[in-house]
Amino acid sequence: MKRVILLAAAILFSNLAVCRQSNSQQQRPTLGPQPAPNAPSLEGPSVVGPLNAKILDPNRLRTVHNIYVGLMDNNLNLKLMQDLANGPFHIVSSKRDADAILQGSCFDSPHLKDVHSEVYLSGRNGKPVWQDVIHKSYNPPPLSKAVTATAAEIVSDLRASIEAAQRR
Repeated sequence: MKRVILLAAAILFSNLAVCRQSNSQQQRPTLGPQPAPNAPSLEGPSVVGPLNAKILDPNRLRTVHNIYVGLMDNNLNLKLMQDLANGPFHIVSSKRDADAILQGSCFDSPHLKDVHSEVYLSGRNGKPVWQDVIHKSYNPPPLSKAVTATAAEIVSDLRASIEAAQRR
């Protein structure tokens, strides 16, 4: 019985050694060159995780002038309307008058002291044009300041994305 156990252990260890050798000789796949951090992207996901802003339809993004901002948690929509109104956009009160609709969520986690915001710009037909994902901590600043900083960053990312789409 001892011989059977020793034989089985020897076979198991020899198989492990062969597997390690074959795995170490293979070249690991990559996703290509790494993009600049936090740059608006016309490409897919990055190796370092999701980028802040992602351009989904550059042609449509270039034509956006009138934006309708939907309701969002923690009054993010109000802060976005204030920041977007400073140009080059015009905030409209009806979806019918808008070139694009900005909607999303602003979830705060009191336990983690973190604000997670996701906003999406889509055409009136519902097709996605642009998206942004922002994480902000709000300890020590209060939640309202973190939401204000989030709105400013979203607007900055949107402007940078429009510039990137126009260069294309």
